[in-house]
Amino acid sequence: WDVTCAIVDTIYFAASLDEVKKLQGEKYGEPSLFGIGYVKTKQSVVSPREQLTLCGCQNFPNGASVVWGMEMEEDQNYLFPKNQPKRMPRSTSHIWSVAFIPTGEETFDVEYVLQLEIGGFPGWLTGPVLVETIKKTFRFADDYFLSGLDGGDLAKRLALFPDEEAVIVADPGEPISETTDAGLLDKEQTLLMPP
Repeated sequence: WDVTCAIVDTIYFAASLDEVKKLQGEKYGEPSLFGIGYVKTKQSVVSPREQLTLCGCQNFPNGASVVWGMEMEEDQNYLFPKNQPKRMPRSTSHIWSVAFIPTGEETFDVEYVLQLEIGGFPGWLTGPVLVETIKKTFRFADDYFLSGLDGGDLAKRLALFPDEEAVIVADPGEPISETTDAGLLDKEQTLLMPP
């Protein structure tokens, strides 16, 4: 959704989402993703930037979800990917979140929150860039969701997820087969982080 991104990747995953849930408590929803992400932008008007972000996705019983991220501090630079040894200037978004809240059977509201620091640039210069980036995000989402459930990109993505109604319950006395299909949370997932 953002052509200025060269790399968007989740580089570290939580070993156990159950442990994450124990630490965060019940009131913050059910964690479905938790890890550290890396983003590197392409050369544009400004030089390439990079970001290291702790990110997660929380799901709530009413169907709402919150995707969130928090910029890692300079003393955590040792977590940068080893295959990206050249350090770029940091693009610092202290904290960001996107909340998706169902408003009907096939509709939802979106709230995007971003606290950003772009050191050395005046607000009158960075404001329009930030607004245009967020507009692009929502234009992408609009096209994606309007593609519909009949053959569009949304339908293709949803087809990748297991059908919740077709749950197979294994006999507790039987050992788990090595050929058993992995569940959604057993597969590697990638979080998208804004640059």
